[in-house]
Amino acid sequence: MFARWLQRQWFAQRRLMPALWFLLPLAALFFLLACLKRWLTRPQRLLVPVVVVGNITVGGAGKTPLTLWLAERLREKGRRPGIVSRGYGGSAVVPRPVDGDDSPAEVGDEPLLLARRSGVPVWVGRDRAAAGRALLAAHPEVDLVLCDDGLQHHRLARDVELAVFDDRGAGNGGLLPVGPLREPLARLRTVDAVICNGAADPRLPAAVKRFDMRLQAGVFYRLGHPQQTCPPAQLAGRHLHALAGIGDPERFFRTLEALGLTFSRHPFPDHHAYTAADLAFAAAGVLLMTEKDAVKCAGLTVGEAWVLPVEAELSPALVELILEKIRGRPLA
Repeated sequence: MFARWLQRQWFAQRRLMPALWFLLPLAALFFLLACLKRWLTRPQRLLVPVVVVGNITVGGAGKTPLTLWLAERLREKGRRPGIVSRGYGGSAVVPRPVDGDDSPAEVGDEPLLLARRSGVPVWVGRDRAAAGRALLAAHPEVDLVLCDDGLQHHRLARDVELAVFDDRGAGNGGLLPVGPLREPLARLRTVDAVICNGAADPRLPAAVKRFDMRLQAGVFYRLGHPQQTCPPAQLAGRHLHALAGIGDPERFFRTLEALGLTFSRHPFPDHHAYTAADLAFAAAGVLLMTEKDAVKCAGLTVGEAWVLPVEAELSPALVELILEKIRGRPLA
């Protein structure tokens, strides 16, 4: 309950609410520890270029769709990317590959989705530098590594940094736990580009390259039977329940509303580990969910359930920027 209240305070307004002033000493301590950790960390460089897709805010902002888009566009340009991830919510400690049939409890929900959708090698591990080395040892053809959510993992040296924001922006602009920021907004002056999944926060540095990202809804497919699809018109007028355990569940709900659907909202925390009891509310209706939730809900539903995939849309200039940054990059 407190965590949900705290997040509402973070994003309610773009200023620090007086109710959070008591947390200011903790924010100062968080900042000092983060600085110390970065100062003590010695980056390790891989044999191939590394592109980090991350954010300075807590929670999801659209990193996974962006990583999928980058993997596909880079392949079209003749590159052979691989992906490394922390595997948040998974139990894997040492680096390991991710297979489409793995359990999300072992490898994490986002890496599992990346493995199923990207068509490129995906490895997870708490130490992303070690995960990258393991990936390259197993797949020597890989000539570029995409790091999903690693902006603060300074152990892995990187050639390109992309910071992603959704339309919640930087919230009240405070550092954890006063606000949603893992690092100060000034950190954005050192990234190569900011990706805005929605309206851009006016506080973002104007000097940093900015790219707009739009998430385009695909066609609903049945949970457990992706070959069976359903247009939104066939769901209209039915008793619908919408489930979302992502960084901003309202983003998914707004997408469904834009498709003309009326439904009951059921938000869950990001990376929530679902049980059958969590989904019991939909037994007499139709359940709608994101792909990220779908990898954890297979086998838990008793009724009809549909999954809505999304595809990122961005300017191809972002890929050209990345290729320009890594062109001529010396080997480690």
